[in-house]
Amino acid sequence: MRDLSGVSELRRERYARQQPAELAELAGPAHGTVTLPVHLAWSGLTRFDLDQPRLRMSYYRIILAEGMHDDLVHYLNHSLLISLWPVLRTLINRDLRAP
Repeated sequence: MRDLSGVSELRRERYARQQPAELAELAGPAHGTVTLPVHLAWSGLTRFDLDQPRLRMSYYRIILAEGMHDDLVHYLNHSLLISLWPVLRTLINRDLRAP
């Protein structure tokens, strides 16, 4: 069996470089409908109503998985991320949530 710890480490390092220094930098919307660009939502749905819990969770999963630093700052809202985190952390790749 292959040792994938090196791959996970590379993913964690890549994601750590993309994260903003502080949660307060996350200035994205908390309500309303948001249309994501194709470089983020490349596999289907691009419009998300943040007032719909399932769509909001999908929106956050996509941005965390696909977004670069500027995307995270622009599309994520720090208060929403904190409130969603207990469930969201179970839905995203382990490498994205590692310290």
